[in-house]
Amino acid sequence: MKKKKRSYTVYFGSELFTLKHLIGNAYLGEAIYDKSHGRYLCQLPQDFEPRGKTPQAVRDQDIRALIGCDLALFNFDGAELDSGKVIEFMFAKFADIPCVLLRSDLRLAGDSSDPWNLMASFYPRTVNVHVNSLIAYKTIMKRRHKKLDEVIRLAAQHSSADAQLMCEDIAAACVRALDRALAMEPVMPKHVREEVYNWLALMPALHGKEKALRKEFERYLEHKVERDLL
Repeated sequence: MKKKKRSYTVYFGSELFTLKHLIGNAYLGEAIYDKSHGRYLCQLPQDFEPRGKTPQAVRDQDIRALIGCDLALFNFDGAELDSGKVIEFMFAKFADIPCVLLRSDLRLAGDSSDPWNLMASFYPRTVNVHVNSLIAYKTIMKRRHKKLDEVIRLAAQHSSADAQLMCEDIAAACVRALDRALAMEPVMPKHVREEVYNWLALMPALHGKEKALRKEFERYLEHKVERDLL
């Protein structure tokens, strides 16, 4: 009997406020699933079922989803990094979750070797993917059809097809990065795992009783240990 290939859940940390965000998240999440042959299952932020309407309920749900996933992929686009994404990334590092940082933004916005604030760099079990998406798009466009007038490009949906190919290339790079992050050894010492996850259950002041929160985060830890993630 053929052994079933193990799959991993990936927390997909990205904005979900505009049409561009929603479409980009969906395209990339699905392309990562395809390019990894089902190995990586991205948990898209727009697909979460809301557990409440208050700002804290939304925040609590995101924290729980993050800690419950096996890996995390964070979108680090923008002239300034989105503060929510940075907080989620740091929470992932506190929990020793393997991470990929994706930047498809052509702008250079950093003060170190990475195109973002140096305080978000140099963390263990983290792999960076830098892609100039505009150049990637134009390269594909020139390769597939050198000169087309605007009517033909629009009527034949060439622009969206080029964008999809670009997305597939970026997804392939993300899959390679996720593979690398997954292969990295945990840095959290085994003797402190329970204490750290107990603290993570209490530190953000999630809604719920303390005993139930501790039990919930113990389950997250047990899951990660069983899968050799910690």
